[in-house]
Amino acid sequence: MGGKVVVVNRKARRLYHVEERFEAGLVLLGSEVKSLREGGTSIQEGYVEIKDGEFYLVGVNIPPYRCGGYANHEPLRDRKLLLNSHEIKKLRGKISQKGYTAIPLKLYFKSSWAKVEIGIARGKSKVDRREELKKRYEREDLNRALKRSFKGERHEKD
Repeated sequence: MGGKVVVVNRKARRLYHVEERFEAGLVLLGSEVKSLREGGTSIQEGYVEIKDGEFYLVGVNIPPYRCGGYANHEPLRDRKLLLNSHEIKKLRGKISQKGYTAIPLKLYFKSSWAKVEIGIARGKSKVDRREELKKRYEREDLNRALKRSFKGERHEKD
């Protein structure tokens, strides 16, 4: 799943255990596509919701196109997702389980089509997040120590 990345939900890795990923198309207006290409989009608060048997991306902020005029779009409107029937069944089954949700991970262009990467996620507890931070700090300290030791060796050999 690649292409020109518009925005990545960096908060998702910190707050959720992402277990599965799906690629979905987006039904967008022309001004939304132009605004996406400009940047400034936020998917941090976004999530996927089922309405009338269809999936919608809710809470994603695509700012109005600055040259849009009267035909501009509403920034926080719900956007329909385009998925295959087998993906819909799988997604519906996973979301219906207790503790699971679907969140947008990445918004990007694949050729000329706007796509969103959706992750089936389970929320992390505070303890999990603290453990993850502790591990990251330990890794950084180790890398710093290794870097210092390699610099010291180089100077001794010269």
